Amino acid sequence: MADVFRGLNLLETLKESIESNKLADVKDAVEDLLISRINLAVVGDRGDEKAFFMNSLRGLGPGDEGAAPSPSPAAPEEVAGYPNPKHPDFRLWDLPPVPTTSPFEPEGYMDRVKFLRYNAVFMTFTETPQPNSVEVFLEARSLQRQTVYFILLASVKDTEKSLEERRKASLDVLTSQGVAQPKVYLVTPLTLEKFDFPGLLEDMGKDLPEIRANALLLALPTLTSTLVTQKKDAFKALVWAAASLSGGMSAIPVPLVASMVDSSIAVRILTKAQLSLCLDDESVERLARQRGIEPARLKGLRTCALSAEVTKGEVKNRLIAAEKDLATVSSKLLEMAMPRHARSASRSFAAMLQALNGAIDEMAADAEKVVSAALEERK
Repeated sequence: MADVFRGLNLLETLKESIESNKLADVKDAVEDLLISRINLAVVGDRGDEKAFFMNSLRGLGPGDEGAAPSPSPAAPEEVAGYPNPKHPDFRLWDLPPVPTTSPFEPEGYMDRVKFLRYNAVFMTFTETPQPNSVEVFLEARSLQRQTVYFILLASVKDTEKSLEERRKASLDVLTSQGVAQPKVYLVTPLTLEKFDFPGLLEDMGKDLPEIRANALLLALPTLTSTLVTQKKDAFKALVWAAASLSGGMSAIPVPLVASMVDSSIAVRILTKAQLSLCLDDESVERLARQRGIEPARLKGLRTCALSAEVTKGEVKNRLIAAEKDLATVSSKLLEMAMPRHARSASRSFAAMLQALNGAIDEMAADAEKVVSAALEERK
C-alpha cells in the first residue's frame, strides 16, 4: 500500500488522496478495509496459553469450531495457519518455537518460517524469553522490521505479583542481550481486555502502516468500549471513501470507478460492520457462552434492525429515507465532508453518507451495550 496511508488519520488521509486524485490508492484502501487482509504470526511453545491467545484474537473459545487445539497437532517444525471464521483474510500463523540449540543462526530460523512475510510477529513465552528468541528479535530489528513484540502469556494460576516479577526478569534478559528500550507486554490469553493487550494494540497502530492497522482493528473481536469507538470511526472513514469513489463527486473525473454507490456496496459495508462489531447471532451466542450469560439477554440489547440482520431491503429503505431527508442536511455539513474542489456534492453521495453513518452509529451503540454487559459479568 502506498506510503500515503502511513501515520495519518485514516479519514484525513483518504481525503488528501482524493484531493491529489490518487483514486487508485483510495480504491485499494476500501477493498483492504472490507477484506481485512492481515497476517499475524505467533512464535512460542505450543502449550495451552499460546492456543488460548490465538483463539482469543479471533473471538473463539477452546471448544469452538476452528479453534486452535492444545496440544497442537502440527509437527515440531511445521507452520500452522488459522483463518478467522468471520474475516477469512485475517490469518494467524502458529510458528514453531525458536530452537534452543547452540550455535544458532537467526537467519536460518527466519528463512524457514518466512518470518518477514508477516505484518506483525508476537514472540510469546510464559517464563522469560530464551536467548535465541532475542537473537531473532535483534535480527528482525536490523532488517528494519519494527512490528515484533515480546509477550508474556499469563496462566490462570499466575498472580499479579508473580507476573510482574517475571516481567522484570524478562526485561533484564532483554537488556543484557543488547535490546535497546526493551518492552514486554503482559497478556492474559482468555481475557485480552486486561493488563497490556490494549496498550499493545495502541503500539501496533503506530508501528503498522495505517491501512494494515485499520484492517487489524476491524478484524479483532470487540474486547472493550474503546475498540467499539475505534471501529466506528474506521467504518465512517470507509463510508466516506466508498461514497467518494461512487462517482457522487461530479467535480472529479473517475474513469475507472464510475458506478454509483448503490445498495449493494452499502450492504457489503454494513455486513462488514455487523461482523466487525460482533453483532451477528453466532458472535453474540459465542460471547454469551464464554462469559456465562444467557444468549437471549445479549441479543435483546440489539435495538437496531441491522445489528441482528443486514438485508438489502432494510438498507434500501434507509437510503430512500436519507434521500428524502436531504433537505435537513446543512450545506455547512456537506462542505466539511467534501474536498475543497468538490463542494457540489451529489445527492447520492450525501444520501449514502447520511444513511450509512446513521446505521454505523446505531450498530456501534448496540455493540457498546453488548460489550458493557459482557465485561460487567466478568467482574
